[in-house]
Amino acid sequence: MELRVLRYFQAVVAELNISRAAARLHVSQPTISRQLKDLEDELGVTLFERNGRHIQLTSSGEYFATQANQIIALADKTLANINTAKQISGTVELGSAEARSFLTIAQSIKKLQRHYPKIKTNVISSNANQIRTNLKSGNFDFGVVMEPTDKHDLNFIQLPGESRWGLLVPRNSPLADHDHITLADLEGQNIITSAQHGTINQLQEWYGESTPKFKIVATYNLLYNASLLVSAGVGYALGVDGIINTNQTDLTFIPLAPRLTASTSLVWLKGQRLSEAAHAFLTQLADDLQQPLPAMHQ
Repeated sequence: MELRVLRYFQAVVAELNISRAAARLHVSQPTISRQLKDLEDELGVTLFERNGRHIQLTSSGEYFATQANQIIALADKTLANINTAKQISGTVELGSAEARSFLTIAQSIKKLQRHYPKIKTNVISSNANQIRTNLKSGNFDFGVVMEPTDKHDLNFIQLPGESRWGLLVPRNSPLADHDHITLADLEGQNIITSAQHGTINQLQEWYGESTPKFKIVATYNLLYNASLLVSAGVGYALGVDGIINTNQTDLTFIPLAPRLTASTSLVWLKGQRLSEAAHAFLTQLADDLQQPLPAMHQ
């Protein structure tokens, strides 16, 4: 059963006249008559009652007409979607913090590639400060930021999951056998922390009104670089779990107590006109998270 034949049948149903259907489709009348006869033979039913020049659908023909319309509509929609997917191309520029939740983004990118093979995604590891700067300059379409982040001028989608803060230390450190790290454990220690605005504020919420008695000796953008500083003996690095694989290394990760966690969000500028590629990415992510697209505030 060919789609072309279904279109012949659909035209005859609309016209209830083979001659008019043939003229509408720009094919010969014998061609349509032959194809309809072949279709009836294939189905094993009579689709039309023929009375001279007049034809009328049988009950089987009425049922088949409904099904044929649905098949043709689905085929047309599928073809339109495929052609649209082929046409959308471009690059999605995405700045991202190091966080476990990026796996959600990665899974959406994989689906995006399947639906829109001409879209490329460029991922640049960045902290919230750099992401904001690059969003404003137009270098980034989106950013994945660690909370807390000022979002007064940003649209955002909160990503699922959270990361836990802890301390990255050498395995030969006196702290390495601790189950958790308290503020007292940090007293007198050299500490390496994120350069992102908001990190210090979050840590202040953790240690409350106490005055921290540790020394910040370095800041980092990428936790991997911080891990090298730890290995070199520069200090201990405060960061989130799930980023550095400490298996078969000289480092270990110990969570903070009381527990301190951080969530992440996908952000983009309010009032920003998204490219077709960027909009396709955003739609894919929202679909995957089963969330409606947020209102595009101006």
